Amino acid sequence: MDIAAFSPEQSAGQRLMVGFDGTELNRDLKFLIKTLKVGGIILFARNLINPGQIKRLCSSIQEYARSCGQPPLFISIDQEGGKVARLKEPFTQFPGNPEMKGPEDAIHFARVTAAELTEIGVNMNLAPVLDVTPEGINSVQASRVFGHDPLWVSELGTVVIDHLQANNIMAVAKHFPGIGRIILDPHHEISDLDIDADAMQTTDLLPFKAAIENNVAGIMLSHIRYPKMDARWPASLSTTIANDLLRRQMGYCGVIMTDDLDMGAIKKHYDIKTVLRQILSADIDIALICHKGPDIKNAFEEILDAQNRSQSIKAKGMKSLERIMNLKSKYFGT
Repeated sequence: MDIAAFSPEQSAGQRLMVGFDGTELNRDLKFLIKTLKVGGIILFARNLINPGQIKRLCSSIQEYARSCGQPPLFISIDQEGGKVARLKEPFTQFPGNPEMKGPEDAIHFARVTAAELTEIGVNMNLAPVLDVTPEGINSVQASRVFGHDPLWVSELGTVVIDHLQANNIMAVAKHFPGIGRIILDPHHEISDLDIDADAMQTTDLLPFKAAIENNVAGIMLSHIRYPKMDARWPASLSTTIANDLLRRQMGYCGVIMTDDLDMGAIKKHYDIKTVLRQILSADIDIALICHKGPDIKNAFEEILDAQNRSQSIKAKGMKSLERIMNLKSKYFGT
């Protein structure tokens, strides 16, 4: 689709990836697709019953989007294996990243997962986790990471990315610039990580550099605050981290998204309008809002308003829209 022909509403909606309640194409989903014109959907356990139902749901979402004159939607899921795997049996169950013994395990996980996601109509996996957990730290991420050696994390992470994407599933590396050192769960509260970018170059950032070199489809920002890089905003709202570090210094030209804006680390401290203003200013492409509620509609309206009142935001928005649609074109042929 020609982005120059997009309506302001379409341009705004493409910046949103959202969750919903229910297991079929219902009134709420139709509102998200037709009225808010969202660019992506995320699936959780509450949306999933069995393979046949999930396939019908994903197919109906894409068919309805087509009938509304909308581009295909990103349909994403967290299928990391181990602790975080939304798809349960009869889908293949993997022990998780910490249990991988080498590239063969990573290849097997990625190929099988890609085949199973493709079969049900999911096109984006919010994986792999590229956080590095230093030895001796009781990291909240310990059960989800490949390990404490950044070279090992880089090797296995890029194998997963390569084999997911070679099998037409978009991979999203997370949680930039790295949350392996934290002990508080961002689902509940914001954490400060007192480390600067220089100190992270050969540790936390190394796997993300490798992911960028391997053309990862997306990178997800963490909700952690890094005061030595940005004293005020967490990474998911930070121009310094998203734009200056990830885009300019590291050269990432792909799609950047936030972690779930419904997490306590964000929702306890910022209102949705403030959040969206920061996201739009920071060249972050997609706002992820995982739960039904007024924040989704309010976010859509804030993007619309911001595009109308600021030529700078409108110009940034066109660049984001171009990145999003380039990715969709690559994987969907739109």
